[in-house]
Amino acid sequence: MSGKKEKVIDLESLTSDEKVKYEIAEELGLLDRVLEHGWKSLSSKETGRIGGLMTKKKRENNNKNITNVN
Repeated sequence: MSGKKEKVIDLESLTSDEKVKYEIAEELGLLDRVLEHGWKSLSSKETGRIGGLMTKKKRENNNKNITNVN
């Protein structure tokens, strides 16, 4: 038995960027590992993939906002 406590994530207190990060981790099938072992348990390839998808979603949201304003 491990001496570590599981960290409980309060989804209501997360920033929008953090919510997106957790959503993408879930889409990639990495959320269970993140919740159990933390973000440091991911490889650089996995974290790069998450970062790339976060950037893509931000860009898409910004484009939608610009389109809606015009």
